[in-house]
Amino acid sequence: MASVNITRSNPKRTSPATGTPPTRTRTAAALLATALTAALVAGCATTPRAGGDDSVNGSLKPRARTGPVLAVKIDNARAARPHTGLGAADVVYVEPVEGGMSRLMAVYATKLPPAVGPVRSARQSDLELLRQFDRPVLAFSGAQRKLHPLIDRAPLRAVEPGEVSGAYYRGRSKRAPHNLYLRPRRLVRAAPGAGALEATGFRFGPAPSGGRATVSRTVRYPAARFTFTWSAARGRWLVAMDGRAARTVAPATVVVQYVKVRKSRFRDVLGNHTPYPQTVGSGRASVLRGGRAYDVVWERARAADGTRFRTRDGRRVDFAPGQVWVVLARAS
Repeated sequence: MASVNITRSNPKRTSPATGTPPTRTRTAAALLATALTAALVAGCATTPRAGGDDSVNGSLKPRARTGPVLAVKIDNARAARPHTGLGAADVVYVEPVEGGMSRLMAVYATKLPPAVGPVRSARQSDLELLRQFDRPVLAFSGAQRKLHPLIDRAPLRAVEPGEVSGAYYRGRSKRAPHNLYLRPRRLVRAAPGAGALEATGFRFGPAPSGGRATVSRTVRYPAARFTFTWSAARGRWLVAMDGRAARTVAPATVVVQYVKVRKSRFRDVLGNHTPYPQTVGSGRASVLRGGRAYDVVWERARAADGTRFRTRDGRRVDFAPGQVWVVLARAS
């Protein structure tokens, strides 16, 4: 893909630790520190294991540090498709945004593709969602001015265009703003490994008993639609967005997580409140794997906790090995 590098600079933001504006000259040092950390902890990564109960006093046990996952906010407007690098993500969150539309957040833990995108702006709910991970790197393109102080205070490393040389570029196959892409290895030198997903409640293993045979499942937003169709030949769920097949992704597991969606205190340019899907709390969910659907409950007591998925009689629900999609749907 032909490209044009982006070199714009962002306005300075205040550091929550010192109260002084951070300088972008610290970027190289931050990257070196990230690389050294990844190298030191690479041996700590573990493969998610099946069976057993990993909770203590209602919360998941803390895991050894494995290095930061990379989370990328991805445009999901029709003009932004097809996506680049989405198939390499370990987890894909589907989030409601203004106008009844959707946006994606892709999380990379086991591999880093050459490019990811198109990249778009962050939302307040992203900060709550990412608290499950150990100081992740968040790649995004812009946010509301009043949201930036919250991003700075969040326990993550936020990187916008212009902050790391050569990390972002403009592709030529789409028009702006749907043509901004990220080179992941400019932000994270190495993927931390599957162990980075453990503390978030992602466990991989055999399917639970029961469930019901399911060929297809559709989740609707006011202005967006996702359909997941089981392919026995591929052993995966085929994804269609707004009626069009997304050929680069085929998750092994799909979680439809029903959450409360409230209005955030931020508004878009038209004055509409940004939706805030609440991922702390509890509710019902549906886990799709192996051509079957399992009715489960989800629970996340605190933002720093992972999300637990259990059957109604309390048994832990494991996911099928492979990519997981989590669709945040409004609870009825």
